[in-house]
Order: sequence, then C-alpha cells, then structure tokens
Amino acid sequence: MLYAPHGSVGSIDYLIFIVGVNVKKIIFMMLLTCAGSVFANVSGPKADAVADNADFVAGHKAVLAKDWPSAVKALNRAVKKSPENADIHNYLGYAYRNLGEMDLSFSHYNQALKINPNHRQAHEYIGEAYLKVDKLDKALEHLARLEQICGKGCDDYQDLAKAIEAYKKK
Repeated sequence: MLYAPHGSVGSIDYLIFIVGVNVKKIIFMMLLTCAGSVFANVSGPKADAVADNADFVAGHKAVLAKDWPSAVKALNRAVKKSPENADIHNYLGYAYRNLGEMDLSFSHYNQALKINPNHRQAHEYIGEAYLKVDKLDKALEHLARLEQICGKGCDDYQDLAKAIEAYKKK
C-alpha cells in the first residue's frame, strides 16, 4: 500500500500522487463543462424581460390568442423598447407569417437569430416559414441546426421534422 508524505492527505497533491493524473486539469475541465450549461440556449422569454415590457406581454398574449394584428401592433411597440430581444423578433416573425407577410416574417426571424444564433424556437419557426414559400432545402438547414443545438429529442426539432414530413407528403 502507498502512503503519502505526512501532512498531505486530502490535498490535490496527494490525489495526484495516488491517482497519477493531473487532477487540476480534470477539475478545470469539469468547471468548463458546468459553465457551458449555464450559457446553453433557453428559447423561452426571460422572466425579467417579460416583466419589464408590458407590450411584450400583450403581444405574447395576442399570439397565444391568434390575434395576429394585435400581436403585431403590441410587439412592434415592444421591439422599439427592446430591439435586442430575440424573443420579440421571433414572435413578430411568427405573427407576420400568420398574416402572410413573409418578407417581414423572415426579417424578424433572421434578426432573432442574429441576436441569438441558438434560439431554438426561431429556428423551428423560420424552418416552417421556408416550407410555406416552398424552400425545403432552407427548412432542412434549420432542422440540422436544431439537431446541433438540442438534439433530435427536443420539441422544436420534432415539430419542424413533422412539418417537413407533412410538406413532403403534399
């Protein structure tokens, strides 16, 4: 049995001595992994962003009610207050798409993705918009991007994959 020099039990040096690897590097890699999960994409609106922008709240409610004209009005007011909010641009893209205003829809989806390239819902929605204008190849690009971001198991990936399959059957 190996014994460490007196007084070093419990220290990093003792672990290095016993295990034979650089534990400091392992700990550093573990910290990097944890930090990565902190910065992982979360597509939903942040609570403080929602609370600070009543027009965003009203626009989101209008989207849920499928009241597209009201959604556009409220979200356009919201985006003036928070032009760097990817969620507002995403919902504006969605509302414009449902109104058939595809140029405005793509403009806002692209702005959302410029702000947050990993915005899952924006990738799903712009992919669905591309299907609406018969650009299957572009929809597939966003499906591939969703696979990179969240895997095949996330709702956004699955919803876009279903929309693509339905499109192919037309």
